[in-house]
Amino acid sequence: MTRQFLRLFAMAAIAIGLSAPAHAQYRNEIRHSVTPCQGNGPAVWINVTNIEGGSGTLRLQLYPGTKADWLENGRWLNRIEVPARGSTMQVCMPVPRPGNYAIAIRHDKNNNGRTDITSDGGGMSNNPSINIFNLGKPGIDKTRFSIGREVLPMSIRMRYM
Repeated sequence: MTRQFLRLFAMAAIAIGLSAPAHAQYRNEIRHSVTPCQGNGPAVWINVTNIEGGSGTLRLQLYPGTKADWLENGRWLNRIEVPARGSTMQVCMPVPRPGNYAIAIRHDKNNNGRTDITSDGGGMSNNPSINIFNLGKPGIDKTRFSIGREVLPMSIRMRYM
């Protein structure tokens, strides 16, 4: 093989790598760990409040801070599921890199894997108002936050119908 061929092959490989689909970063299911919040970040240290019942599962999802991704099926970056324990919990959400993101939390009170609108709860970064008219889906402008390399403290209040 000639040097020129090897150089062209390397350039093509780099170009293919750079054009990999963006969705490759999505759907990262991770176990909860406080370790990312004990370092320099980036991570979000979430204080989840107003949890009803103390049973079931909390599902926290980190989304890119874009309208195209926010609350779209499978467009979350990181997902953490933890058992609901008590009315307040702390959860550490690692963030891939500094940038703009949004967080959504769902409390599946009976662990049936479905959203039961009359019993399950929800919460989002920046605690936007949720009502029957927006069906619990406030726009990204109300939920987006920016993070650098720090551990960002955040409080998310759960709401129930």
